[in-house]
Amino acid sequence: MKINRREFLKASVALGGGLSLEFSFPLIARASLSAKAPVTEVNAWVVIHPDDRVVVRIARSEMGQGTYTALAQLVAEELDCDWAKVSSEFASPNEHIRRKRIWGSMSTGGSQGVRSSQDYVRKAGAAARVMLINAAAARWKVPAAECTVERGVITHGPSKRRLRYGEVAAEAAKLRPPQDIPLRDPKDWKIAGKSVHRLDIPDKVMGKPVFGVDVALPGMLHASIAQCPVFGGRLKSVDAGAAEKMRGVKKVVREPDFVAVVADSWWRADQALRKLRIEWDAGTNGNASSETITAMLREGLADPKAPLARKVGAVDTALAGAARVIEAEYASPYLNHATMEPQTCTAWLKPEGFLEVWTSTQNGEASLETAAATAGLPPEKVEVHKMMLGGGFGRRGGPQDFVSQGVKIAMALPGRPVKMMWSRDEDMQHGFYRPASMVRMKAGLDARGNLIAMHTRVACPSILKVLMPQALGNGGIDFTAVRTFTDMPYAVPNQQVDYAMRNGHVPVGFWRAPGQQNSFYRECFIDELAVAAGKDPVEYRRAMLKADDRNRLVLEAAAKAAGWGTPLPQGIHRGVAVSDGFGSYAAMVAEVSVSARGELKVHRIVVAIDSGHVVNPDTCRAQAEGNVIYGLGTILNQENRIRNGRIVESNFHDFPLPQISDMPKVETVLVPTGGFWGGHGEPAILPLVPAVCNAIFAATGKRVRSLPLKNQLS
Repeated sequence: MKINRREFLKASVALGGGLSLEFSFPLIARASLSAKAPVTEVNAWVVIHPDDRVVVRIARSEMGQGTYTALAQLVAEELDCDWAKVSSEFASPNEHIRRKRIWGSMSTGGSQGVRSSQDYVRKAGAAARVMLINAAAARWKVPAAECTVERGVITHGPSKRRLRYGEVAAEAAKLRPPQDIPLRDPKDWKIAGKSVHRLDIPDKVMGKPVFGVDVALPGMLHASIAQCPVFGGRLKSVDAGAAEKMRGVKKVVREPDFVAVVADSWWRADQALRKLRIEWDAGTNGNASSETITAMLREGLADPKAPLARKVGAVDTALAGAARVIEAEYASPYLNHATMEPQTCTAWLKPEGFLEVWTSTQNGEASLETAAATAGLPPEKVEVHKMMLGGGFGRRGGPQDFVSQGVKIAMALPGRPVKMMWSRDEDMQHGFYRPASMVRMKAGLDARGNLIAMHTRVACPSILKVLMPQALGNGGIDFTAVRTFTDMPYAVPNQQVDYAMRNGHVPVGFWRAPGQQNSFYRECFIDELAVAAGKDPVEYRRAMLKADDRNRLVLEAAAKAAGWGTPLPQGIHRGVAVSDGFGSYAAMVAEVSVSARGELKVHRIVVAIDSGHVVNPDTCRAQAEGNVIYGLGTILNQENRIRNGRIVESNFHDFPLPQISDMPKVETVLVPTGGFWGGHGEPAILPLVPAVCNAIFAATGKRVRSLPLKNQLS
């Protein structure tokens, strides 16, 4: 008998009665909105129960990266409460709008969850602490300066009287919030900076949290959808006769860009969907293929009018006078985000005209705005319940297409909640993909092998052109397409970077560490230059980095931890790469072997990261490990090809994920230097591909210039 974990837990409750399972929604702003709970909102972030339990409101989303805990740590640190009594809850997007965006950004992406909100959430915790102390001092009629606090207990020094936070919270909430409170020096942290337990893990182990696909409401219906297989295509006609006669089917919803079947179960909806006779208008994109897209990119590389993204010195003159010129061309394919949880949205248009939405989103405010615009309602009449995410990687942070679809379907059946869920093949073939790209690099070396000039031309689609055209730079430069080259840390006196924007019909979006392909290109090319110069790859890079450059710090840390230069077992070879991004600096050493049949085995990864400050070391190490396993898939097997205008791959059988046996030993060296706030969700993926590919060269003498490896090694 096959049974999943959730069903096992349910069955255990029914049969034995000895295992209690609370299957509940992660309610939004639960503490302040519940009329039954005698709790106090001290400020928008801090809610305190009479028994001293502290609830920290989190505006960002949680998709396994640990932001739900890290932000709570920062608030609790300044609040000086008992961490054992701290829990978190998602802030309400509806309340956020009503209170004039009081929680700041609700977007979770770009490794921004902690680093772009750390200042104001810490100030929120500090303000609440001062308000609580002032309330106690007022009750005692003593100067607040005579009072101290530790782990949620306020003490009056001279009299030794004590009050708990829960006893004065109601009085504190009535006080004016203080301004300009000094924050604690990180060297004095007691909660932040420590590997405290993750707030979400215990419940996840017990199957308590509800993800978007888990939502279950009374009288709920289910929807499965089909979209035009060719991007940009439209619906011409649909014959729903056979589907409408099937058991449980309630309605067939027709929209210009999709068709949905609504039934009393998702299985029945999906089976009926397959009975629809749909005719699509593919438009002008029906003949597009991987080959035509490659030709488009190659034409971009040859474009003499490609806009200039960066210019330092005189590249052409330096190249003409170089002792040696090295050229190389690299390429990467489109990639789906491949989240474990397919896109899903539950929407309920209630009779009173209020819309409720339950969805897995990386941006609760954007989801609310999309839902409101789709339904034609003011934002105040919409609530979005943020679920735990079964993977995001950028897919759920950009276009809210799944929210718009879910709301449109629910509007066709007002008064009933409808859960729309994409099938796996729908999810694989209708994403916003990591851009395919091609890069041509040309470098000049002097007689001693030093890099004196480098000319780079990038040809790829623009994510910003598709999603955020207002963010394009002068000349139409998409910074995500040229990063790593335009901000190259190496001391090269003559540099030029051109960008040939080539947007095909395949929609592109923010994929974990947008622009990370450029780290692959640059760091493998730097390795080629080191080999041409006859120099050690670590020393070659080190010589081009200033002594106080954090890139040099992490490079040296990774090399030392990996034992760079020391003997390795027979058949094992090392590769190195360094790359900064998303506020942090990362370097990596990979140890690999390649069998006679061309089979790659990554044995060990050593990664050093400087993020300035570290809020939860254990979570940061987990993020590095997650980056490694996610990135390995892009190295080994993953690609999305185009045939007849559509994505070829349809599921994990032809877009395989790395297996447990593929996972190497990962050693993370955290070297925070302080003074700045970097991210951890993406930096470790930046040096991964080039470190592994450089190790492959060390093992085989073959240079990998395009991915995945299944097309290269044999």
